[in-house]
Amino acid sequence: MSLNLQSGSNGAGAIQTPRVVPLTCHGHSRPVVHIHFSPMIGDDEYYLISACKDNNPMLRDGMTGDWIGTFLGHKGAVWQARLSNDATLAVTASADFSAKIWDTFSGECLQTLVHNHIVRACTFSPNQTHIATGGHEKKLRIYDLNRTDTPIELGPGVHTGTIKSIVWSDPTTIVSAADDMKLRWWDARSGEIVSEFAVNETFGSCELSPEGNLISATAGKSVYFFDAQSQRLIKNITTSYEVSSVALHQQTRKFVIGSASDTWVRVYNYDTEQELEVHKGHHGPVWSISFTPDGKAYATGSEDGTIKLWKYTDQPYGLWK
Repeated sequence: MSLNLQSGSNGAGAIQTPRVVPLTCHGHSRPVVHIHFSPMIGDDEYYLISACKDNNPMLRDGMTGDWIGTFLGHKGAVWQARLSNDATLAVTASADFSAKIWDTFSGECLQTLVHNHIVRACTFSPNQTHIATGGHEKKLRIYDLNRTDTPIELGPGVHTGTIKSIVWSDPTTIVSAADDMKLRWWDARSGEIVSEFAVNETFGSCELSPEGNLISATAGKSVYFFDAQSQRLIKNITTSYEVSSVALHQQTRKFVIGSASDTWVRVYNYDTEQELEVHKGHHGPVWSISFTPDGKAYATGSEDGTIKLWKYTDQPYGLWK
């Protein structure tokens, strides 16, 4: 999908977002620190996985938020969880010094990848034959899922801070966000750095858009939007809040942020950079935000242990009639 966020046109009128009561997904007993939607699998079929400090990542129906299953096996907080592009596999990164690969149909743990310190970040390659991990070891590793005993480390010694998030943006490009306040683009084949971008504070989040064409990152009070293909910074917006996460709805040119300093979800106009709406519902900081693959809702994961689904269309959708 082409990326057109250059013009100053305001497409916000395309979709009206009436105030609706969010759906609350219970089940976790500790803070929810990361959520991730799968792509669309079929008609109105997609899934949501959540990472939580209660050690137990959960799989849900993405549209309704209904619980499908809990992945049991980690012995420490789970910091990041992601689904493969066909949603048949999940990968989780944990404080128990491991990353695990799961079968999302049976809930079985297929592989445990032992590390030497807390694992904070994990992701699948687009064709889901490999995963990448990172964390307190400051090592970015690639594992071939057919032979996980011989991982490859990209750029040994380059990261000087904990790796907080990893995005595999296309078959040959991996993006890492680390506490050394740098975003780095890597060639997955050569292991070389393609480009890097420095910020002034540590990263709160770094995610690939559902369309696959945009990388959204947060650091301090700023949000950053990069073209995933050219790696170019498209826009940097400074807010009045400590931003923990951001998600951009490209069609309506609005973005949603969660904050580390309060409990509210805020909607902004991408072009004017003005705050448009404030949504209340969580009782703790919002650590993770993501739009559904069809863009008709978004989800938030919070310190309060809940996930909330917020409708983003004026049509009936999911459990909202």
